[in-house]
Amino acid sequence: MIEITAYHWVPPFVRGLVRDLRVRWALTEAGIPYTVRLIANSDAKQPAHRALQPFGQVPTCSDDGLDMFESGAICLHIAGRSDALMPTDDAGRAHTLMWHMAALNSIEPALVQVLDIDLFAPDSAWGRERRPAAEAFARTRLADLAAHLKDRDYLVADRFTVADLTMACTLQMLRHSDIVTSDPVLGPYLARMESRPAYQTALAAQLADFDDTMAPAAA
Repeated sequence: MIEITAYHWVPPFVRGLVRDLRVRWALTEAGIPYTVRLIANSDAKQPAHRALQPFGQVPTCSDDGLDMFESGAICLHIAGRSDALMPTDDAGRAHTLMWHMAALNSIEPALVQVLDIDLFAPDSAWGRERRPAAEAFARTRLADLAAHLKDRDYLVADRFTVADLTMACTLQMLRHSDIVTSDPVLGPYLARMESRPAYQTALAAQLADFDDTMAPAAA
């Protein structure tokens, strides 16, 4: 059975954003059972975990002797085992891979700039100076995405794929603002993805695993 790693605890403001959720969602859509090995954040920095994840993060995935890290790669591995996530025709597969990578490489970096400022440096001088340009760049990228989705329910082939899963999780990075949700195309698109039963099941599973008794002691 597939085993993934996830954290015992994270602060409430990032719950639902930790990237094991993407893997849980993919496995649930694919109907593949899995187990979760919960670790503390400090455990992720230890040699045993770094042997699986060189950067000391989660998730990792162990699948019948195959160990993987990076949520995007793991989701593609899962998609390769399930028609629920990956089209069977050559063009459909190629376009799914293309949009999966676009979520990670063209959209996510732009949104992370805004997220990092808003969550970790909203009152800093550099954050206040950088914020308008970061938001402008994010909105430009999102407008390009909205133009593609304007007359579509999904990114590829009129059906849900792993590309939609990855894109939805990427768009959630700005859930603290209305930049995505107020968009007349992207807001409804994200809502459709989040209404999928498999997403709701995966989210509930992640949230249920957090244990507030594991929170680090205050300094």
